[in-house]
Amino acid sequence: MITEEREEAEGWKDLKEKNKDKLPPFAIGEGEKDCNLFSGKWVWDESSRPLYEESECPYLLPQVTCQEHGRPDKDYLYWRWQPSDCLIPRFNASLMLENLRGKRMMFVGDSLNRGQFRSMVCLLHKVIPNEAKSLHKIDSFTIFTAKDYNATIEFYWAPFLLESNADHPGKHRVPDRIVRKDSIDTHGKHWKGVDIMVFNTYIWWMSGRTFKILNGTFDDNIKDIADVPTDDAYRMGIENLLRWIKQNMDPKRNRVFFTSMSPSHAWSKEWGGDPNGNCYNETKMIEDPNYWGSDSRKSIMQIIGEEFGKSKVPITFLNITQLSMPRRDAHTSIYKERWGPLNPEEKANPSSYADCIHWCLPGLQDVWNELLFAKLFYP
Repeated sequence: MITEEREEAEGWKDLKEKNKDKLPPFAIGEGEKDCNLFSGKWVWDESSRPLYEESECPYLLPQVTCQEHGRPDKDYLYWRWQPSDCLIPRFNASLMLENLRGKRMMFVGDSLNRGQFRSMVCLLHKVIPNEAKSLHKIDSFTIFTAKDYNATIEFYWAPFLLESNADHPGKHRVPDRIVRKDSIDTHGKHWKGVDIMVFNTYIWWMSGRTFKILNGTFDDNIKDIADVPTDDAYRMGIENLLRWIKQNMDPKRNRVFFTSMSPSHAWSKEWGGDPNGNCYNETKMIEDPNYWGSDSRKSIMQIIGEEFGKSKVPITFLNITQLSMPRRDAHTSIYKERWGPLNPEEKANPSSYADCIHWCLPGLQDVWNELLFAKLFYP
């Protein structure tokens, strides 16, 4: 497989040269016309899934290693996403690394984007010799380095993208979340010079109907904090992001992606299940193709659609929301560490302690990266 990947990667240069005047940066070909990669169905596939083994990737965090933490079933590992009208290009780690030579790729956002970052590292590291790769943390950065390629894949912790009281990468569990108005440059100064950006922000905003916005700075003796509707606060964050991209990213050299909201499955009553249940012990997908969950998710998607629709900044939208919506089976549930291993009492109380936000790896987020790969090289 690795040999095939390298042969395929070596053939991309001629194709890229041929198409360089009509395609965006990093693209080597065009995707199939009239194909929506994000509309399709899940297909059982034991021949090609999972894309890597949990035990073979040393870069996974204990928050996502479900098999290591006792998950008894494995069916969630074998589902492949199949678009209705086309095929997703096979993920090619050698091709990805060759195109990243001398460049930086960065995931910016919350722990869900960190999961996608870790998935990407696991997909790439298998073709890199042990002595030619490393991963280290510096403040808000986690940096994976492919030394022979002079390339980095990075994650930057910024759950709101804007400056907030939850910006410490290790100490961010705050009861009252506060975001400073129009403060994208606080973090944005660390993103300059990156070649491929993958942003997300959603789940941290969902703390109620209103959200606390700081006018001024966190150093002010008397802080001017206003409660605004959560939708308005989120819209302000997206407007800030679009402004930063317009001012700092060159569409002739850079590519920018935004991953849409990742669905949670904390209330099984939403899909007609136990009123007191959640994703725990769910091993099958939700069968209703029109299932959407709570109305708050629709309003956030509407805001994203409106703001991105008004913007002239070239951004590739990774619409993973609806395709991920059925996957109640793919969450970490109680099969993880939650600031430390779950004790027996916590494991026996899944209604309170099951994590129905984050995803097991390998698993669903590998599919998100397959779609990212497709849009990067075959937009």
